[in-house]
Amino acid sequence: MSTLVTPFTDRRMAEIVEKVQNGIRLNLEDGIYLYETDDILTLGQLANEANLRKNGKKVYFIENMSLYFTNVCEARCAFCNFRKDQGEEGSYTLSGQEMIDYVEQHIHPGVREFHIVGGHNNHVPFQYYVDSLKALNEKYPNVTLKAYTAAEIDFFTRISGLSIKEVLQELQKAGLQSLTGGGAEILSDEYRKKMHVTKANVDRYLEVHRTAHNLGMKTHTTMLYGSVETYQDRIEHMLQIRELQDETNGFMVFIPLSMQPKSKNANIMRRNSAYEDLKTIAISRLMLDNIDHVKAYFINIGPQLTQVALTFGASDVHGTIVREQISHAAGALTPAGLTRKELIWLIKGAGRIPVERDTFYNEIEVFE
Repeated sequence: MSTLVTPFTDRRMAEIVEKVQNGIRLNLEDGIYLYETDDILTLGQLANEANLRKNGKKVYFIENMSLYFTNVCEARCAFCNFRKDQGEEGSYTLSGQEMIDYVEQHIHPGVREFHIVGGHNNHVPFQYYVDSLKALNEKYPNVTLKAYTAAEIDFFTRISGLSIKEVLQELQKAGLQSLTGGGAEILSDEYRKKMHVTKANVDRYLEVHRTAHNLGMKTHTTMLYGSVETYQDRIEHMLQIRELQDETNGFMVFIPLSMQPKSKNANIMRRNSAYEDLKTIAISRLMLDNIDHVKAYFINIGPQLTQVALTFGASDVHGTIVREQISHAAGALTPAGLTRKELIWLIKGAGRIPVERDTFYNEIEVFE
């Protein structure tokens, strides 16, 4: 297929279409223009074309469970409604056995991955986080442990006195196989100051993933958009990820995360528009030409917009999750999880081919 350039396509957009079709990388100014244009249909077509070249009509999902060992956190990021102080009502820190008890109540035979994130709880030692993974790995050796954000890894270095590499090696011994993508927010130190993001700075976030990649791990990466950042901030974020990917080829997927308001009762004006969400997915696909997959995260944008996103450059819809907590603590109105059957229906409903995958995008089953 070829993106349709019409008499109504302005010269700047036509130039970008030509660059993409000829394999010429988009730059900062191109990305900012794509956010500013109102030609969303040409943008969507172009991103769809780029995705089809990489992935055909296949769209990936995984049967996974989201797990949260603790919500106690020393950080006080302005956008977070998940964190609690030690001793505050609703705070918790689960032992390995308590988490196993929770998993036993909710797991089903098809689960292939535990997606594990949580608070930066400085009331427990680093060994607690190691032992948490070890307990799960011993009980469920066939389930991949995708655990901790780069910000959590940076936090572990501070409470343990170990280097990034040493922390990751200890966690690998306990069963860690991949890092989650969280903690990136917007890769701008000015943004992090405005939003009170006192956890890992930009350089540390990138260094954690660089180190993980050099240790042989494939990882995920995110961008949390929709607060105080500018379009330039978003594009510069993508360019930093693209540059690291050029160096290591360690990222499997880029996950744009639509900012959620702190209250489920927040009105429509406090939420990102569907227009903004689709633009961000499409622009991510075009800017990150060296990452195979862009994820449409139904937890944040909803199942039906996720279907539309599959023709705007997305090739992954995440997984079953079972019970998501972080976005829902911040006011998400979407389902906390979907079943395998629902994910297959969602993808087929968008005219795409569902593919069940493992954590590393190895194909388990294709539903033609």
